[in-house]
Amino acid sequence: MAKAKSSEKAVKPNIFMRIGLFIKQIIDELRKVVTPTSKELFFWALAVFIFVLLLMALVTGMDFGLGKLTLWIFG
Repeated sequence: MAKAKSSEKAVKPNIFMRIGLFIKQIIDELRKVVTPTSKELFFWALAVFIFVLLLMALVTGMDFGLGKLTLWIFG
């Protein structure tokens, strides 16, 4: 395959056409969005809440443990 010459560049559409294409693509993507049912929303929120609680417990445990370790070392 022959390479394209450097003088032959692809012509870009003007700024207004690019903005219009961008807005059209946004609308096309928003049409694909599916709103969750109330049951799905509840269970996803519950899963997030439980995950956050587990992370809080992990960070609290590490903070407490490393604090005790620091006090034991430097006493």
